[in-house]
Amino acid sequence: MELNTVQHDALVELLNIGFGRAGASLSKLTQQRVLLDVPNVAVHPVTHLNRSLGKLINERVASVHQVFTGPVAGDALLLLDPMAAATLTELLTDVPPLPSTDLDPSAREVFTEVGNIVLNACIGTFGNMLEVPVSFSVPEVDVTNVHTVIDRMLDSGDALRYALVITAGFRLRESAVTGYVVIVLTVQSLKRLLDALDRWQRLQG
Repeated sequence: MELNTVQHDALVELLNIGFGRAGASLSKLTQQRVLLDVPNVAVHPVTHLNRSLGKLINERVASVHQVFTGPVAGDALLLLDPMAAATLTELLTDVPPLPSTDLDPSAREVFTEVGNIVLNACIGTFGNMLEVPVSFSVPEVDVTNVHTVIDRMLDSGDALRYALVITAGFRLRESAVTGYVVIVLTVQSLKRLLDALDRWQRLQG
């Protein structure tokens, strides 16, 4: 299953709306302007996810993971290189991170909140478009090997089949940090999403 050009462009447009809301929430939280961009979206079978992410991000990642449930259900991840995650938290808080290969407790708290806001904005936008309620689990943060993060998530449900991989660009204080949002969906949930996307696109036209 792949996105056609119309679906890709519509999904990028829709996610930019959601990321705009996330940026506004982060701006309000930090009292500084935070912008988020969605330059690209791709769909991958979950069996290709480790390989496709391996081309985008280093072996070790900082991740925020949330499970969402409802008519559209699955897993959502925010992934950043640990250095990028530390840089982002420093830009947001003005507090330099402690020298460590992992995020210190303060940085983990900030990164968890960033992930919570960004992932809720993405999935919440889908829920609004589909006019269905979506519930979220408590976000979990970790710093580990990217393959460990993906394998742990995929082991939680054998019905998960496809992953939306969204490039997320954070811009603040004339700095830019790139992360990735991964949304893993069942075949049925992805079909519902794409059908709703087609309806939404027709209404926009």
